[in-house]
Amino acid sequence: MLDGSLEVDNNAAERAIKPFVIGGKNFIFANTAKGATSSANIYSIVESAKANNLVVERYLVYLFDNLLQIDISHSEALDNLMPWSGNIPENIKIKDKK
Repeated sequence: MLDGSLEVDNNAAERAIKPFVIGGKNFIFANTAKGATSSANIYSIVESAKANNLVVERYLVYLFDNLLQIDISHSEALDNLMPWSGNIPENIKIKDKK
């Protein structure tokens, strides 16, 4: 394989699923489809925040505070709250160590 864009190992994938493995015993409490869906939604939000270099706790507070104040029928309002949005306040972003 001469494709330099491929990883030589699967460490990134293993790190990405680690929270699910560690939380496995907690999933016994999500014994309904609704509970499983809720867990999946929360994990998606948290992992998306991590992938976008946000301080997860600050992002969750920001997200929940702002969800109460917007009209969710307007997709632009929701787009502004996504972890990859350019509208996320700087104090929520992880600072580069330069």
